[in-house]
Amino acid sequence: MKDEATQRTVDDHREAVAPRRMTRLDRAEALRLLGSVSLGRIVFTQHALPAVRPVNHLMDGDDIIVQPHDGATLASIVAPTDATGVVVAYEADAIDPETHIGWSVVVTGYARRVTDPGELARFATRLRPWFDHPAANAALRIRPDLVTGLQLTT
Repeated sequence: MKDEATQRTVDDHREAVAPRRMTRLDRAEALRLLGSVSLGRIVFTQHALPAVRPVNHLMDGDDIIVQPHDGATLASIVAPTDATGVVVAYEADAIDPETHIGWSVVVTGYARRVTDPGELARFATRLRPWFDHPAANAALRIRPDLVTGLQLTT
């Protein structure tokens, strides 16, 4: 087996890329990196099947605040009266498409609907939508129970 990694190009030829190492990130570094980007993917159950949606997020302490862009996703994730929340996963990354160098973080925890009008107003001013849509009036708070991350380096 060769010592160097390869990647496929558009015309299906393989091109050599530098070998990479994978390093596990500790919780603090993983959450710090998560806070350095604004887009990720929330994984939840919809009609008893796994579903994934891209969403924008921000960090509020160690919690991840996400803003679903449609009411159906929000309703599938957590009911307004649900006190304990619903288990979800959240993933974000920054991996260079050319070199495949970067990081990926996955958080698993309980999502709860944010209902406090003051918090909703504060989050609305800080969340950066990833597409034009009417002002969002909903947000979810994900409390990280399990945080895993990896960094890809040369």
